[in-house]
Amino acid sequence: MTATGNRGCTLAVSANDAKVRLQNGVVCAIVNAGPDTASIIDLTCDPPSIIAEVEVPTSVAGPPYAVAVAPDESFALVSAATKVDPADPTKIVSNNQVSVIDLTTKPPRVSQRLESGAGASGISINGAGTLALVCNRGEGTISIFTIDGKTLTPAGKVQLGDAKSSPGHVVITPDGTRALVTRDGDHALTLLRIDGATVEVTDRTFYAGFRPYGADMTPDGAVVVVANMGRGQGDVDTVSVIDMRMDPPRTVNTVSVGTTPEGIKLSADGRWCAVVAQEGSNRPIASKFHQPHGRLVVLELNGTQLTQVAEAPIGGWSQGVVFSADGRTLLVQNMVERDIQVFAFDGRVLHETSRIALKGGGAAIRTAGR
Repeated sequence: MTATGNRGCTLAVSANDAKVRLQNGVVCAIVNAGPDTASIIDLTCDPPSIIAEVEVPTSVAGPPYAVAVAPDESFALVSAATKVDPADPTKIVSNNQVSVIDLTTKPPRVSQRLESGAGASGISINGAGTLALVCNRGEGTISIFTIDGKTLTPAGKVQLGDAKSSPGHVVITPDGTRALVTRDGDHALTLLRIDGATVEVTDRTFYAGFRPYGADMTPDGAVVVVANMGRGQGDVDTVSVIDMRMDPPRTVNTVSVGTTPEGIKLSADGRWCAVVAQEGSNRPIASKFHQPHGRLVVLELNGTQLTQVAEAPIGGWSQGVVFSADGRTLLVQNMVERDIQVFAFDGRVLHETSRIALKGGGAAIRTAGR
């Protein structure tokens, strides 16, 4: 498998949760809902468009990184943190499933189903395409899977903390020797050491902001940006910059970005940082903190400094965001509207160009690479 990173990505994969809806600020199960899906989106088209859809379990619970795409775009992984309760279709319960989607077949198909851990959420694949790590939010662990071609094999778990530590997402360095995990349950970041299929917790657990959730890493592995979700009480929340070059890695900068930053993504060249701020769009209408829509914020990353350069309104309860390979197009998922907003970006201004309808709420989205 050739490690191409997301510099040459041509596809985005959107994992769509069809079983829940937001009803006046409350997440409710949809009785007799259609299946969850993964939408395969061609980023080389203008405008980007769906070229295939696959029925696959997923979930909006957890950070919007419940999907990962192999470096060579041959397969994708989709996790499912929740499912409909088999005994009561009005309830949602924990799930532990990871599915492999073969992207080389026509049409793409689910080729393998595996068990991870309770609340399986954020997934990442290393640059060599030989290892995948999955955060299990419901049990405080990381599941390890080795990869041979497009086949995953369970290789154990790493215990980070108790179930309340709630590991959400994991990012792996380009050389595959380290990873950083966000833990919004106890507000911590934990550094992992990787040697082949052996993954160990180091003695470096540190703190950046309140409820670290989403994260992404620059292509050279020098910097990680972390979205700190906060308490969701209308306060302005933050993004922190972690300098991975320092020994040990540490938080070196934090900036305000808006209320409840959910998705965060760096462009392929590491210059731009896109943040999805929900801005109270997921709160009850009567709440003093309710806003009718969220906000997409783009910041410029210069070394370890972040400076806002553009923003635009987005939909409600918005989740993930990705860039095209050239950084000129962004896709943002809206759970309430069940669509993806497509934006053009010229380095100064964001301009909405189109929308992509989804069969479920867009819950997670990734391109090839990190």
